[in-house]
Amino acid sequence: MKHNASCSCGQLKLIYNGEIKRTAICHCFECQKKTGSVFAVHTRLEKSKADIEGKSTEYERIGDEGSKIRLHFCPLCGSTVFHYIDIEGYMDSIIVSVGNFADPTLPAPVFSVYNARKHHWVEIPESVTEQWD
Repeated sequence: MKHNASCSCGQLKLIYNGEIKRTAICHCFECQKKTGSVFAVHTRLEKSKADIEGKSTEYERIGDEGSKIRLHFCPLCGSTVFHYIDIEGYMDSIIVSVGNFADPTLPAPVFSVYNARKHHWVEIPESVTEQWD
């Protein structure tokens, strides 16, 4: 399967040649800031099956556990499309914001993280079977 993700203006694109098997909700404060919303929804994909087209600007930050997170966003419209996490187990992965696919048929989230930071009015769907604080 081929899945296309892009920024708002379309300059930065990610083409994924594989199946998107699962998505996840993140309530951490950095994802809230990144999206401008109360949570983010991501999918973790195999880096080797992803092709990037266009230019991105990279912003590097340190995650709560001390890992480097390298966010890639469009230098024209500012949309963050994907990121890398430099920690064991993630080195061969690319994390893509689900909204950049603009595809409502993608799988519903199966887990939720940083639930202690979840806004009190957000309800986690019953389909989310795994949750980590």
